[in-house]
Amino acid sequence: MAQTRAELIRFITGYTSSYAEEESFKQDFLNLLAASGCFERTHLPGHITGSAWIVDPLRKAVLLVHHAKLNKWLQPGGHADGDENIRRVALREAEEETGLHDFKVVTELPFDVDIHLIPERKDFPAHYHYDVRFLIEVSQQQQLIVSEESHDVKWIPLAELEAYTTEQSVLRMKAKTTLY
Repeated sequence: MAQTRAELIRFITGYTSSYAEEESFKQDFLNLLAASGCFERTHLPGHITGSAWIVDPLRKAVLLVHHAKLNKWLQPGGHADGDENIRRVALREAEEETGLHDFKVVTELPFDVDIHLIPERKDFPAHYHYDVRFLIEVSQQQQLIVSEESHDVKWIPLAELEAYTTEQSVLRMKAKTTLY
C-alpha cells in the first residue's frame, strides 16, 4: 500500500517493470529509504516525492500542470515533507495543484517510479527526486484551479501528449495507462 516506509520498501523490493530504467531505479530507492531523513525535502542528494498520474474515466486524457519553476508539463506532485504515506502525499499534491477532489485511486500500489534531477536554484543545490507515482481517476467535469506553483493546468488528450512533452517518464506513464 506504500503507506509506511516499510510498505514502500517491500513494494520497491518486489517491483518489476518491463521498462529497464525503472528496474535500474530499485537499488537506488532502497539505498535512499535506508536514510532516516529521506522523506524530508532537505535530505540531499535526494528525497522521496509523490505524484499523481490523473486520467479521466475513459483513459482518453491526462491532467497535467505546467510547472512554473521547471517550465515543463508534468503530472502534479511534490515533497513528502516527512509524511511516509506517499499515496497521501500524491493525493494532497494533486488537490493542491489542480483544485480537484473526489479522486478514485485506481490501484493501491504505485503505478510508476522514477528518479530525476531537479536543477539548482539560487537557494538550493541540484538534487534528485525519487518519485513514487499513483494512477488516479477523476471526472473532467470538476473545476480546475491553477496554483502558484504552475503556469497552467490542462486536460491533455493522451493522443496529443507528445506535443506537450518529450519527458520519457511522462511518456512511459502514458504507455502504462492502457494496462489499467
